[in-house]
Amino acid sequence: MEDKLLKDFITRSLAEDLGDGDHSSQACIPDNSKGQAKLIVKQNGIIAGIRVAREVFSIIDRNIDFSLFIEDGTTVKPGDIVFHISGNIHSILKSERLVLNIMQRMSGIATSTNEYVARLHGLRTKILDTRKTSPGLRFLEKEAVRIGGALNHRMGLYDMIMLKDNHIDYAGGIENAIKSTNEYIRNNKLNIKVEIEARTFHDIERIISAGGIDRIMLDNFSIENTLAAVKLIDGRFETESSGGISLETIRSYAECGVDFISVGALTHHIKSLDMSLKAF
Repeated sequence: MEDKLLKDFITRSLAEDLGDGDHSSQACIPDNSKGQAKLIVKQNGIIAGIRVAREVFSIIDRNIDFSLFIEDGTTVKPGDIVFHISGNIHSILKSERLVLNIMQRMSGIATSTNEYVARLHGLRTKILDTRKTSPGLRFLEKEAVRIGGALNHRMGLYDMIMLKDNHIDYAGGIENAIKSTNEYIRNNKLNIKVEIEARTFHDIERIISAGGIDRIMLDNFSIENTLAAVKLIDGRFETESSGGISLETIRSYAECGVDFISVGALTHHIKSLDMSLKAF
């Protein structure tokens, strides 16, 4: 996670929340009041977002004292105290909602991700996220995926070439798409992997014949067809299963021998982990 990206995000988010001031705090609490607060976990899960929370407090007020008890990636339970903070009460209250919004969402993603990862215990298949993320929050959501134990597929359109159905159709077919892609890579002197989507066994055969790619995505293949597809590809390219794969089915897909399974639900279908920041 880049420091500048994180600081810019926090600055924008605080501006959105604070406007011309925290009138609730200013109305009833003297400016120079000091206090303490603790972050309390209220659900079982995986904690994530501590680095971001620390940065929020620092940007609001560098004099806030931050005492950490639990690290990112730790399994937590109701009643666990993640950190204590102490300092100016106005600063604490200005930070409270942004810290909770970020940590609850990131922890929810890390928790869900860890559930998927646990289903593949003992297997070599790796779980990937997708680009199905909240606009402007991708870097946080993908960080939460990593904390949960999975891998990032790609950050955006710039760090991997992925030829999906629309690319293939617009390019005039699989062979044309691969040929044009490899010319583009050579002409632009890029060091970048190429993945291509296969929708049928015929697609796989055409991709194998054309070559020039690194990974084949098996899009919406059944478990039975995934097993047959992996045998057909026979280790010549990396393989990835994608499309409608759930907690209940993910191990069966992994047992087919695919290298990766991408799960969009990691970041677009999550439940935040409940926690609160309480004065003491």
